[in-house]
Amino acid sequence: MENRGVKEEIEFAILTNEISKATFGKTVEEYKELKKLKRENLRDHMDDLELIFTMLGEASTTKIAKSKDAKGFHENKIVAKQGGEIAGNARRELELKSGESVLSDENFLTESEKLKKKRKKIVEQVDFV
Repeated sequence: MENRGVKEEIEFAILTNEISKATFGKTVEEYKELKKLKRENLRDHMDDLELIFTMLGEASTTKIAKSKDAKGFHENKIVAKQGGEIAGNARRELELKSGESVLSDENFLTESEKLKKKRKKIVEQVDFV
């Protein structure tokens, strides 16, 4: 993206949110809240379809940005929304035909990680008392 005039980390975050909003109807933070994540990486807790639609939004954005030679933050923000809309339309079509939501509140931690977190929480509660 740097060769497209997007340099600051905050600009990348805003563009990522544009893609996420158009793809899933949620910002990255809202999606993390749905999955009850704190500092964890959202992608690490997505299932296959969530990842596929995320990647479709990103790849579509890249393709459009290159074909339109988008430069600077504002042009890339428009393109990010367009790329996300492609993925969002595909997601909604799948949901319509399958009758099921692609978005999931499951966070796909392994069972051992869930148990570790549960034990840690119990220990913290015991230490608090």
